[in-house]
Amino acid sequence: MKAIRYRAFGGPEVIELAEANKPSIANTTEVLVRVKATAVNPLDMKIRSGMVQRIYPVQPPFIPGLEASGIVEAVGTGVTQMKVGDAVMASAMGGTYAEYAVFNEAAVSPKPEQITFNEAASLVVSLGTAWSILVKVGEVKPGQRLLIQGAGGAVGGILVQMAKALGVYVIGTASGNGVDALKALGADEVVDYKSQDFAQLVSDVDVVADLVGGDVQTRSFGCLKKGGKLVSITMPPSQELAQQHGISASFLSSDLSRKAVQLGLDLLAQGKLKPIIAYTFKLEEAARAQALVEAGGVNGKVVLEVG
Repeated sequence: MKAIRYRAFGGPEVIELAEANKPSIANTTEVLVRVKATAVNPLDMKIRSGMVQRIYPVQPPFIPGLEASGIVEAVGTGVTQMKVGDAVMASAMGGTYAEYAVFNEAAVSPKPEQITFNEAASLVVSLGTAWSILVKVGEVKPGQRLLIQGAGGAVGGILVQMAKALGVYVIGTASGNGVDALKALGADEVVDYKSQDFAQLVSDVDVVADLVGGDVQTRSFGCLKKGGKLVSITMPPSQELAQQHGISASFLSSDLSRKAVQLGLDLLAQGKLKPIIAYTFKLEEAARAQALVEAGGVNGKVVLEVG
């Protein structure tokens, strides 16, 4: 099968299009999918660079990719929710930049009929991450105030929509075209971080969703009310600062299971959430696609069409 892989850690230049062995089902709960589309996520580049080897160890040659959509080609004997021929969307820790990929049944969801395979592939990581931030850890309630740092990206756009559907007051930071894009998605306030200082403008929020890290994360502590929560998907927050500000702070590893994705799919069916695709590339253009995401400033998801 055709696949994208790299044989050493490094920049986009290590990415190559290669022939690889078609994967096969190894246990009873696995599902083999003929991939139609996959998507590029920031974690793909962190894994490729080797910078997260301690947290997400991989052994080159490695086929990257965290999410995909496609058609079920085979199922393990213990699979009960999917059958051959089903259109699905799914997550895995690697392996989706290819014509075929294997997933655990618990990470596979039926693809809604009203969206394309490209749109389905763009949603899995964002839906699971948004649910993990808002529901699993943030435990948001209607009327609460949420600050999303880096709301202009793929996860941020889904976070805005899901939070608004849950009755939350949403403040997002973005720049350029992202400012108008967030307003169109329903954000109550948008701070242009290139011309405005969020630390001076935002206060008394219940939850901060940190999609940026670094100094932005550090300065976000002051935006929270006592008893608030900071949830980061980029780096572990300072527990010393959390104690000083009287808040809780956690580093989140997203739940990308079918259960975690379901709320977003329900909202999609109700017309309260829509996919946001910024760019579409062919699988063989994966290096270019990753470089684009790595450079930042992309408002929405970058998708790779496979088959």
